[in-house]
Amino acid sequence: MTAAETGTRKANLGEGALGPLLFRYALPGVIAMLASALYNIVDQVFIGNGIGVHGNAATNVAFPLTTLCTAVALLLGNGAAANFNLAMGAGKKQQAAKIAGNAVTLLLLLGIFLCIGVRIFLEPLMHLFGATPDVLDYTLTYTGITSFGFPFVILATGGSALIRSDGSPRYSMACMLSGAVINTILDPLLIFQFNMGMAGAALATVLGQAVSGVMALAYLLRFRSVKLQKGDFALSARSCGRIARLGASDFLNQLAMMLVQIVLNNTMTYYGARSLYGKEIPLACAGIISKAGMIFFSIIIGISQGMQPIAGFNYGAKKYRRVMQAYQLGITAASVISVCGFLCFQLFPRQIIALFGSGSDVYFQFAERYFRIYMFATFLNGIQPITSKFFSSIGKAPKGIFLALTRQFLFLLPLILILPLFGGIEGVMFAGPIADTVAALFSLLFIYWEFRRLRLLDQNKPAAGAC
Repeated sequence: MTAAETGTRKANLGEGALGPLLFRYALPGVIAMLASALYNIVDQVFIGNGIGVHGNAATNVAFPLTTLCTAVALLLGNGAAANFNLAMGAGKKQQAAKIAGNAVTLLLLLGIFLCIGVRIFLEPLMHLFGATPDVLDYTLTYTGITSFGFPFVILATGGSALIRSDGSPRYSMACMLSGAVINTILDPLLIFQFNMGMAGAALATVLGQAVSGVMALAYLLRFRSVKLQKGDFALSARSCGRIARLGASDFLNQLAMMLVQIVLNNTMTYYGARSLYGKEIPLACAGIISKAGMIFFSIIIGISQGMQPIAGFNYGAKKYRRVMQAYQLGITAASVISVCGFLCFQLFPRQIIALFGSGSDVYFQFAERYFRIYMFATFLNGIQPITSKFFSSIGKAPKGIFLALTRQFLFLLPLILILPLFGGIEGVMFAGPIADTVAALFSLLFIYWEFRRLRLLDQNKPAAGAC
């Protein structure tokens, strides 16, 4: 990137109107996250209509590994992007280049490592994730093939965050969208036309991910705002530590989600077997609701990613009032989306569930009730992710990590284990809204005290540095 382009980027992030700026940076993030979610949702829709409840249950069993891939991608991609923006805001271009180069190397290495590890321990993992005898073969087929796509999905998802931080949000969007479109086209062809079933859905996913991953890598090897040298790709303990520190909140949040998914799957099958629903109906419904919720959460995460470079750059430039304004705009946008999600989940649960295939009256009865109760506090769900990302964006990693863990690990996981002891399988449903509410309250408390600190810094800084 030329000096003029760098100056334009600084002017945009540091002085441009926040509304259009957030839209410009958030839209590609939203689309990238939606495209990532669509891989799983499209598979589930076609599998549910082609194979049925057992197919839906099998994709739910495999879902924790998708979450693990996302966790690794966000650890490296968002951690590197946060550091990159802070370094560029402070004028440290050499440090920014080293961060970007190390992130590319880590994305490639950990993607390959995860693929190999999963293939070695595939069947034990599927048992651990809650596979019942009736769905085990389906999930072994599906995960056995999709594991080959792990390096590509990690590279594409993590790389898209770096590409956005380099000032190319449209290319980031194109990377993710291209793979999602390919997957959507190939799914019905391979599942129905070529009669490949679960294997066809898995192969369509891998081919789409491969296209996205290759496109991301092609960009990352020719960064715009800084020129990457060969030495930037050599791993440095200091750079890796910086990436991990600011990416830890996203990583731990996704890791907690994976743990919740595993515990939830096993809880559903255990208590489902002791109810009139049986094992497979609760297991399948939990997967469908998780996938439907991914659409809503993808938009929230995309907004938080769009806020990240704005907050990070301006914090590095000591424009504290602008940092607070960026958060306020981000939380407002996320809250609007949250309310829309709440209305959809409460008013149209049966219509949403029907997209994923047909089932018995008992199946729809359980799914509708689970949907309405478990997702009842959705209108609060924009607060915790935005606030957690905000703290990571301004270099406050410990606070970002704590807030990232509140909903999933500190509240939801214990409630999933405790409430069924008193209410059976329906006890699981109430764990969601309780955890959502308490996590939102914690986030609001943390941001209140941080805003007090930022206002004080803004009042006491030299006049020449004022916004």
